[in-house]
Amino acid sequence: MGKHSPPADTGTRLHALDNLRALLMWLGIVLHVEAIYAVQRMPNAWRDDQRTLVADVVVSSIHAFRMPAFFILGGFFAALLVRSRGPDGLLRHRLMRLGLPFALFWPLLWLASGVAALFFMNLMVRDEWGLDTHVVPRLPILDSPNTIHLWFLWMLLWFCVATAALWRLPRAWFAPIESALAWLARQPWGFVALALPLMLASAAYPRGVLAPAGAFLPEWNEWLYHGSFFVFGLMLHGRQAELFAFFQRHWLAYALGGLVCYLLATAAALVQAPMLLWAYAYHCISWLWSFAAIGLALRLVPRRHVVLGYLSDSAYWVYLMHYPLTILFGALLFELSLPVTAKVLINIAATTLVCLGSYELFVRHGWIGQLLNGKRYPRRSPESGREHRVT
Repeated sequence: MGKHSPPADTGTRLHALDNLRALLMWLGIVLHVEAIYAVQRMPNAWRDDQRTLVADVVVSSIHAFRMPAFFILGGFFAALLVRSRGPDGLLRHRLMRLGLPFALFWPLLWLASGVAALFFMNLMVRDEWGLDTHVVPRLPILDSPNTIHLWFLWMLLWFCVATAALWRLPRAWFAPIESALAWLARQPWGFVALALPLMLASAAYPRGVLAPAGAFLPEWNEWLYHGSFFVFGLMLHGRQAELFAFFQRHWLAYALGGLVCYLLATAAALVQAPMLLWAYAYHCISWLWSFAAIGLALRLVPRRHVVLGYLSDSAYWVYLMHYPLTILFGALLFELSLPVTAKVLINIAATTLVCLGSYELFVRHGWIGQLLNGKRYPRRSPESGREHRVT
């Protein structure tokens, strides 16, 4: 970091990371749907009566690396922007692309998520549709305004503001941290050291795993936990030629290492071992599977893919819209006599279709698409089959 950093942007778009972002975003739908049907206690109070341990495995697996990988990508692209546009350019870009959408969509999404949750809770307690707030003593999503699932957008914005400020300082001040992170990333045991800040940030939480509170002023734990990945992403941009090749070569080892840690964490929890023991194993997964995901994306989908490219284009909109939809479809399926697997698949499919359908009809070719992605995609003329750019 710093104003004397050499430029590292080659001008070539990294489609592999766009493709990875598309898959991670879709996994968010899977995660929030599966949480409705998990056996173990989850942050969401709305739960279906039909539950399966498969949902617990899916939720814990996705949760272990999805947001860590997102913050690594967030730091990587922040470094790309600041190196190509300067600190002021990064700040302007992120305020327009993160701050403005948050201000516009958060009030509507907070209200929609709260109403959907109340519908679900009334079905659970009263067996009827309603908006009675007394059906549950405390429903965090409605207790007070909070960032709901947009907490990631909120934290990413502030990390970018901090980056724009710190980038003005001499690079020499940050070079030791950058070198240390790059060195740890190359060591086969590096994930063990990288997991230490995560353990420190999460030690006070139930099960030793951090759970974002959605507060507009997050606790220090959340800054430390998510900031660890964001700062790694900042470093990764300057060392991409070296580390990307490393991740590609060793993606399978990272994936298997994460699986071993997951099995160890599960076994330790089942035998009621000390919480810190299995929680530490779980934090190691965050790094291992994040590295594996980056390496696998670079290896398998290095170019723009027809399906993944479209999902990447729609990812921001899907991120904004999917959460209240998963709750609403969960409520609609609540009283149906269907196998739990069928409910999960229907909810995932319905949420995906509504998100992608609304994106195509109302976002991709209009001002919302311009706001979220910086451009409008052309419409195809039904007469000629040719595309005409929307201005």
